[in-house]
Amino acid sequence: MDLSALTDLTIADAAARIAARDITPLELTEAYLERIQRLNPLLNAYITVTADAALAEARAATEALATGAPRSPLHGIPIALKDIYATKGVRTTAGSKILADYVPARDATVTWLLRRAGAVLLGKLNTHEFAYGVTNNNPHYGPARNPWDTSRIPGGSSGGSGIAVAAGMAAMAMGSDTGGSIRIPAALCGVVGLKPTYGRVSTAGLIPLSWSLDHAGPLARTVEDAAIVLQTIAGPDPADPATPPVPLPDYRTVVLRGREEGLSGVKLAVPRVDFFETAADVGSVIAAALDVLRDLGATLEDVETPALVRGRAAVADIMLAEARHYHATWLRERPNDYGAAVLARLTRRENFTADELIAAFRARDAAIRETEALLARYDALVLPTTRFTAPPIENEPRIAVAGRTVLASEQMTLNTNPFNLTMMPAISVPCGFTSAGLPVGLQFAARRWDEPTVLRIAAAYEAATPWHKRRPPLPL
Repeated sequence: MDLSALTDLTIADAAARIAARDITPLELTEAYLERIQRLNPLLNAYITVTADAALAEARAATEALATGAPRSPLHGIPIALKDIYATKGVRTTAGSKILADYVPARDATVTWLLRRAGAVLLGKLNTHEFAYGVTNNNPHYGPARNPWDTSRIPGGSSGGSGIAVAAGMAAMAMGSDTGGSIRIPAALCGVVGLKPTYGRVSTAGLIPLSWSLDHAGPLARTVEDAAIVLQTIAGPDPADPATPPVPLPDYRTVVLRGREEGLSGVKLAVPRVDFFETAADVGSVIAAALDVLRDLGATLEDVETPALVRGRAAVADIMLAEARHYHATWLRERPNDYGAAVLARLTRRENFTADELIAAFRARDAAIRETEALLARYDALVLPTTRFTAPPIENEPRIAVAGRTVLASEQMTLNTNPFNLTMMPAISVPCGFTSAGLPVGLQFAARRWDEPTVLRIAAAYEAATPWHKRRPPLPL
């Protein structure tokens, strides 16, 4: 059997073949473990590989099929988790030295839900230390490497998740998103990344960065796969008071509708001012993507979003205050166990005041009011996910954007973090490649709790384009 063909299957296709008894969960898991063994030394996507446990879970999933139908579309599907998700009996490092030997006594809620659905856990994925950064240049576990060009970053902080999906080292990978950490690696690695509405998916059992900004969500090969995962993990959780009992739509049906119906009658807001200041090669790819949306029947109109632009600074302030509170004891007792970059981030602005934090939350209110008013007239916003493609792996990579040379780390989240502030669902989908062969991401964001709209629009675009089918030039 061609193992590379198995690891190239989408979740939807693999689930159909498992249900038809064409392949078994054990065969699928063995194919993924073989690929991890071969590629992880090159890409460094995994911190921990749970091969023996994965094979045991896959055997159990295979045996269960003999007595009935698959329990869900994720039955027997090999997946991986960013190493901030608590996993019972498996270490959860958060990419840090401080938690290098931490073994949780229970699963995170999302981990438990995926296990209940029958998913097979392959292991835990590399992340920027404590999820506080965008490069995934990890000082403790080594840099994660972009599969399209291993001299470049995958984006962060869910860099290992982006790599694992793009390189066929997991059928799906869970990430977390506080300022863009699902969508950025999705864009830079050429896969789909979905940040649901704040509170749609429980974050109980995740190592936090910023409680009021953290979101849990999947990185996957297709929009349909992301919808399948969201259906499994979404919903209220008594362990997370931020998850209200909001009704759950049938997300997969919405995706199929988008594929079939196109975008006739859909109105998209284009925040042209500031959000479209991109590197030249990215700008041309995005322009072509907008033309595809028009061809699909969507109406695109330029809009102004001054409160959304101002809200970027508020994200940084809220994140700093909440992260420093979580890390307070370790900062006092174990400061030398942090990497230099994250320690500097946690200890900057020592005189940060309550007044500044209150101002940040007021800026959040203004951004929410602005986007709610805007989305009363439009179905969604469309914009580049990132302003440039994956920078080189180095301490402070610089990049040319809109005629200026800037620090990549200071520009990476500018198009993503406003939607953490407003708590809106947002998705990044592959929309093309530069002449250097690097992927570019297109982002859609809609009103809170309206994941169906971003999924429908993204699915329609994906169905009309070939970009999600391209794979990195890796050894077979």
